[in-house]
Amino acid sequence: MTLTSDIQASAIHELDELSDLDEIANTGDPAGLTAERRQLLAADQLIALTRASVTEPGSDPTVQALALAAAANLPVLLWGQPGIGKSSTLVQLARGLDLPLETVIASVHDPSDFAGLPVVGADPAVRGVAMAPPDWAVRLSRAGHGLLFLDEISSAPPAVQAALLRVVLERHVGSLALPAGVRIVAAANPAGSAADGWQLAPPLANRFVHLAWTHDPDVVVRGLGGTWPHIPLPRLDPARLGSSVARARAAVCAFLTVRPDYTHRMPKSAADRAGAWPSPRTWEMAMRLLAFGYAADADMEAVAIAIRGSVGDGAGLELMAFLERRDLPDPEAVLADPESAELPERGDLVHATLAAVVDAVARDTARVRWEAAWRLVARLAVTVPVDLLAAPAMQLAALRRPEWELPEQLDNLRGLEAMMAWGE
Repeated sequence: MTLTSDIQASAIHELDELSDLDEIANTGDPAGLTAERRQLLAADQLIALTRASVTEPGSDPTVQALALAAAANLPVLLWGQPGIGKSSTLVQLARGLDLPLETVIASVHDPSDFAGLPVVGADPAVRGVAMAPPDWAVRLSRAGHGLLFLDEISSAPPAVQAALLRVVLERHVGSLALPAGVRIVAAANPAGSAADGWQLAPPLANRFVHLAWTHDPDVVVRGLGGTWPHIPLPRLDPARLGSSVARARAAVCAFLTVRPDYTHRMPKSAADRAGAWPSPRTWEMAMRLLAFGYAADADMEAVAIAIRGSVGDGAGLELMAFLERRDLPDPEAVLADPESAELPERGDLVHATLAAVVDAVARDTARVRWEAAWRLVARLAVTVPVDLLAAPAMQLAALRRPEWELPEQLDNLRGLEAMMAWGE
């Protein structure tokens, strides 16, 4: 068990030297301290006692997802309301990873603070003009490792967010390349609750693993009582590293073969584009997270949270369902024999299967394939709730060409037809 911050440790050390205030008062104050100064020392002692605490292993899967992403050296963005402890969490994370912490409030910096300031040397025509980095980047470079905490990132204006792109992805600050051992974690309040908040620009949002940070009342109560959870670092098995990477690559590639529509899908609304969504970049992040999860034998709930934070809820949920059962059938095989093809039984897998079939029809919209998909819908409507079929069925209906007659299966799908009409 450890104290929650270096500040607390230094405060306790100081109080060990000056704790006997009564003795100072009774001996006539040999250090020459005034009565007011003695009162301030007593106040400092009281403050330190309120801050002092110990830690214990935590089991929150979101906390474990943060540790997994940090170990994988992927940029993480914590989303949460003000005052729920995002900054304190980063102090604990740095301590758990044994890394020096550099905190940068993004909202109070200019673009040049991240892109660098031009410094003209002796012969700029030959040597060019260097872009000088800020002091925090130099400290991280000298240390060779560390944790860079970019706070209040959603309050940073678009120009600053643009300057952060290279910092987050390429780890360059001006002309200085940050060492590979530097981890990057950011924190943001939702645009509605941030001071002068901005929606995160899609290019910047697509470079983070997004985690929703909330408070657990039980954890808060126990923490205020003096015991906070610490962030456990995943323990990698060196003997499983190669096989874990191969397994993760095979899983992601197999899923995207079945669901190619998820390879790149940028949301339409600005709010959704400011979060996690699937792209080739984020699928590479998801593959790395999955490899770390396999190598550490991590809790799959934590792995799922991290993966959903990289590629979004829809793609992440379907990937995890695919990994859990690995029985999403080939959509082309289903279209070839919709009445007899072997199908999964669980609802989320049924939805994923039908969505994959509709996507296959959309990529090759022939009438015979469109009608085969409706025969599959009719078959599924007998065994699963119609709400699982409504969204894919609406997409399938939208693929109908004017000269095609309505599928005869609709006569037996009145419940689904009513739900589709309600959805429209």
